Amino acid sequence: MSMSDTEEKKEDESSVRVAIRIRPQNAREKIDMCQVCTSLTDEARQVRLGQDKAFTFDHVFDMPTQQDSIYNSCVRQLIDGCFEGYNATVFAYGQTGSGKTYTMGTGFDSVLSAVTDEIGIIPRAVDHLFLGIEERRRQAFENGEPAPDFKVTAQFMELYNEEILDLLDTTRDPDSRGRKSHNRIHEDAGGGIYVVGVTTRPVASLEDTLQCLKSGALSRATASTNMNVQSSRSHAIFTLHIRQHRVVKDEGPPLDEGKDTDSTQTEFETLTAKFHFVDLAGSERLKRTGATGERAKEGISINCGLLALGNVISALGDKMKRGSHVPYRDSKLTRLLQDSLGGNSRTLMIACISPSDRDFMETLNTLKYANRARNIKNKVMANQDKTSRQLAMLRQEIAALTQELQDYKSGRRTVDADGLECVNDLVTENAMLQAENDKLRQRLKALQETVEGLKARNSNLLSEAALASVLGADGQASNEDVSNLIK
Repeated sequence: MSMSDTEEKKEDESSVRVAIRIRPQNAREKIDMCQVCTSLTDEARQVRLGQDKAFTFDHVFDMPTQQDSIYNSCVRQLIDGCFEGYNATVFAYGQTGSGKTYTMGTGFDSVLSAVTDEIGIIPRAVDHLFLGIEERRRQAFENGEPAPDFKVTAQFMELYNEEILDLLDTTRDPDSRGRKSHNRIHEDAGGGIYVVGVTTRPVASLEDTLQCLKSGALSRATASTNMNVQSSRSHAIFTLHIRQHRVVKDEGPPLDEGKDTDSTQTEFETLTAKFHFVDLAGSERLKRTGATGERAKEGISINCGLLALGNVISALGDKMKRGSHVPYRDSKLTRLLQDSLGGNSRTLMIACISPSDRDFMETLNTLKYANRARNIKNKVMANQDKTSRQLAMLRQEIAALTQELQDYKSGRRTVDADGLECVNDLVTENAMLQAENDKLRQRLKALQETVEGLKARNSNLLSEAALASVLGADGQASNEDVSNLIK
C-alpha cells in the first residue's frame, strides 16, 4: 500500500539513533604493528579517539562484541514496532573494510555462515519477524479470536554507479551492469518513496527470505582492493514490506442501559510497515585502495553518493539550517533514503570504524559524520489505512456521545433557560456530601478503635480491683479457689 492510502494513527518526533561498532584488528594490521587508537571511557556510550577526542552515541560496541548483542540492543525493538505499523531503517556506514557487510549480513558468506555468532542483523531480524507472526497467530487461537493475516514481501536492489539494479531479477543480463537502468524512483502524494520496476517477491518463512538474500548477494558488485579483499562496489538495500490485517476490540459502554448486552465491538484494521536494511559501500581514498580504471570510477561514484548523503545529514542535523532546502535529489541514494532521514521512519545508523592508528583520519571523519546524524528528527507515525482510521474515530465519537447521553439521563448535565449546558447543582452537592460522608466514616472507624482500647483497659482495671478485694493484709489470698476464679 502506498503512503497515499495511509493515515496518521499516532505521530511522534524521534531522533535518529546511532550505534558505533569497533571491528577487531585484522591480520595485516597486526603484522604491520598498527596501534589501537580507540577506547571506551567509563561511560558505556562514549568512545575516545586518540587522547583528546571523545564522542557520545546511543550505543558503543567494542571489538569483542558479538553479533547477537548488537541486534538485541539496537534492532529488536524496531522489528516489534513493525507489528504496530511503524517504518524502520537500519543502515551501516563506514570506510571500506570496516565490517559493514559482515554486520548487516548482506554478504554471501554471511548468509551461509553456520556459526551462530557470525549471523548478521538481517537474518536475525527476519527470524524475529516470522517468530512474532507465529506468536500472534497462536495468541489469537488461544483467545478464540480470528487470526491476524500477514503478507510479507521482499525487495533487494543495489545502487551501482548511480543506477538502480534489481538483484532479484533472474532474467537480468549479467553484462548489463554498466548500462542504463529502467528502474525509476517516484514519490507519492503522502511523501512516500517507492521504486518502479523492481521485483517484489512474496516470502512466507525465514527460509524463503534467506533464499532471496542469497540470490541477491551472489549478484552484488564486489571487487578486491588494497584495503579490502572483497570490497562492496555498490550500495545494497534489502527491503521488507509487512502488511497486517488484524482484529481490534473496542470496549465501550452499552448504548442501552436497560439491556444486558456485550459492549465489546469487534472491528478490523490494516497496518503496513516498511523495513529498510541498507549496506552502504565504504568510503575510500584512491591513493590507499590503489584502484584504477573501472574500480576507480566505482570509488568516485561511491564517494559522490556518500557526499550527497553527508550534505543531507548536515542540512537536517544542523540547527542553523532548519527549514532550509534539503538536497535529497542530488543523488539516487539520498532519494531512496528520503523516508529514513527526516521522514516517517525509526532510523538506526550503525557506524563501523577501524581501531588502527593508520585509519585515524577515516575513523575521525566517520565519527563526525555519525555525530551529525544524531541531530536529525524524524516524524514517526503508524501506517493505518483510511477505513480503519475512520472506524477508530467513529468508535471514539460513539463512546463520547454515549457517555454524554448517560450524563443527561442521570441528571448530571442540564440545560438552563438560555440553552446553555451546565452541571446540575444537585449532582455537585451530592458529590460534596459523598466526600463528607467518606470523611465521617474514617472518623467513625478511628473512634471505634479508641472505644475498643478503652474497653480492654477497663476490663484490666476491674480484674485488678476484684483480685485486691480477696487478698489479706499479708498479701495472701484467704480463699485460693476464689482467687483462681477471679484470675
